[in-house]
This record gives sequence, structure tokens and C-alpha cells, in this order.
Amino acid sequence: MVTLKGMTWDHPRGFDPMVATSESFKKKHNNFTSITWDKRPLQAFADRPIEEMTEDYDLIVIDHPHVGEVAVNGLLDYFDKPQYFDQLSKLKKESVGNSHQSYFINDHQWALAIDAATQVSVFRKDLINFLPSSWNELVELAKNKKILWPLKPIHAISSFYSICNNIDKPFNSNLREFVNKETTIRTLMMMKEIVKHLPNECLQMDPIQTCEYMAENNDIFYCPYIYGFSNYSRNGFKKNVLQFSNVMDLKGNGPVGTQLGGTGIAVSKTSSFKEEAFEYALWVASSDCQKNIYYKNGGQPGNAVAWEDKIINKETNNFFSGTRDTLEGAWIRPRHNGYMKFQDLAGDIINDFLKNNFNEKDIYDKLNHEFKKSFI
Repeated sequence: MVTLKGMTWDHPRGFDPMVATSESFKKKHNNFTSITWDKRPLQAFADRPIEEMTEDYDLIVIDHPHVGEVAVNGLLDYFDKPQYFDQLSKLKKESVGNSHQSYFINDHQWALAIDAATQVSVFRKDLINFLPSSWNELVELAKNKKILWPLKPIHAISSFYSICNNIDKPFNSNLREFVNKETTIRTLMMMKEIVKHLPNECLQMDPIQTCEYMAENNDIFYCPYIYGFSNYSRNGFKKNVLQFSNVMDLKGNGPVGTQLGGTGIAVSKTSSFKEEAFEYALWVASSDCQKNIYYKNGGQPGNAVAWEDKIINKETNNFFSGTRDTLEGAWIRPRHNGYMKFQDLAGDIINDFLKNNFNEKDIYDKLNHEFKKSFI
């Protein structure tokens, strides 16, 4: 009997499909190979170093900014081995936007995209008459107390990037310079203009809390930047259905530049059952699994075949087709070793700015200073 251990994140979207697919995998192997899953809170998912988990788990669900740390420290095994080349080639073609590519760094594929997401917008179709198409229209909705916006530190930096990349050229971190000063200041001012009309709770909210509130109450109509959760677009998941859509086009270039999210499945370097772990990971990322058992058990697929499935879109009130343009134009975060520490610091800096009367130029100087330090 072979027993693997896996770690994922604590939400029906993150946990339930892993349990269901593992049960199917076990039956496929005549009950000889089993996988048990643990889960960690969403914030720990973003923050907890991978090196703290590789000794205990064979399979780890990660997000792509960690791959710089992975590549430098050799914490995970890579998928680009000769026996998997054909499967990897197929998965790359079936990627939604840059989901698959986001786990490729230093000439290796460190994880496979099993969940695709980016910041999109969400609204209550039964309550709102129009979707804002400009920042001024968004300000008016905020003044009328009709929007929420999750802006706890990690999501404050996410939304900051999403706006910057839409009003200017996408941020190129390879230059080792932070977003240019003019764009940073403009974006901070735009965010502050909205925040002064929002409930204070927004500055400590995450996307799940926002979706929960909007699904259970009738006073909020719209959220402009939030990681999409297709669970909330399914009939019967909560009291009310949420509709997800592309983000606003602020500069005439389309809904581009939002921060890419989603998750990938990786294999620990120390696993004693790598052959089984690779087989499971490749199967879970495949179109057949993604559009069937993975989706049917609450998963949000990372495979384009599932995103284009007519039945899936009907059952999710067109979550996938309605946000596809945004995801295709989503931006991959910096992935160098040292970025994760910067992301935490920058989120705090921007969140503090939104809470207080700080000067935008001083905030830019702090962000630029910390970003340069992250390469040392």
C-alpha cells in the first residue's frame, strides 16, 4: 500500500476537488495508492514558506510567486522529464492565459496549473442596473455605498498592480525598478479616492469574505477588483448568486494587466513516491479530469478545455466565458527569490497608505527602495 500526503488550501474550491480526485485515483489503482490531504488557511497559503512543507508532504498546491524560492533552493522536483514531454506540451497548449507558464522558471516546470484565476469584477445581477465603465462611475457607486473592495495587505498590492498595468504598460520587474513614479502616484490616488467612501472593514477583507457578504446581503452591488471564485456563481452554493465579469478598461487596451492568481500542483523533492505523485499531478491537470471530477467537486479549473465547456458555463452563469478576456491578459508577478518578502512589505505599505494621510511620493520611495532590496 502506497500512501502519499498532500497540502492544499482551506476552501471548498481548494480542498474538495483534491479529496474527490484522490478517491478516484485510488480506485483507478485498485485501492493500492491513496492520497490524504491537509489544508491550511488562505493567508498561510500565500505566506508559509514551501521549505516548511516539503519534508512532510509529497504533493503541495502552491501559487506561482513561490517558484523563485523553489528554483534557488531545490525544494521541489520538476516535471520536464523526457517521459512527460508530450503531456506537458499538451497542457501548455491548454493553458488559460499564462497559468501554465507562470510555474516555469530557470528552464524548468515546477508545478502544473490546476486552478486559474485573476482579479476580475463581481456584481449582483439582480440588484445592479449597469456596470461601471470608468473610474468616475466607480466613484459614484462608492459614494452611494454600493461597493465592497477587499484590501487587506496582500489584496491591496494585488489591486494596485492590476490598476497600474491597465493604465500604463505592464510592470516589467526584470528591470529591477518598481512601477514608475508617475503611475504609482496616480494609482495610489485613484485607490484612495474610492477607499474614503468604503466601509473600514474593506481594509481587512479578503475575496472570500467579500463574496460571502455580497451573496448573503442585498445592500452591496459591485466589487471592482477581486479574485474570481466560481463557486459563488453556481446556483445553490449560497443564498444569492454572484455574477463575475471582466474588469474595467481604463485606458482603451481592454481588461488587461490584472494580477494572475490560481494554483499549481507540485511534487516534493523529498517524496518517496515520486512516480505516483507525478502520475496523479499530470492527471489532475488534464482536460478530462479538470472538466469532469475536478470541476464537479467545486474546483475552478486551470485547463482551457474546461473553461470553454458549454455545460460548465451554463452551470456557473458564464463565470468562465465572462472573465476569460481578463484572464488571457493577466500579468505574471515577479518570481525572483526575495519577492515574497517584498510582496508582504509592499502590501502593508499600501494598506497603511489607504488607512492614513500619507504622501504618495513618500509611499513610492518606500516601495521602490524595498523592491530594489528584494534582489539583494
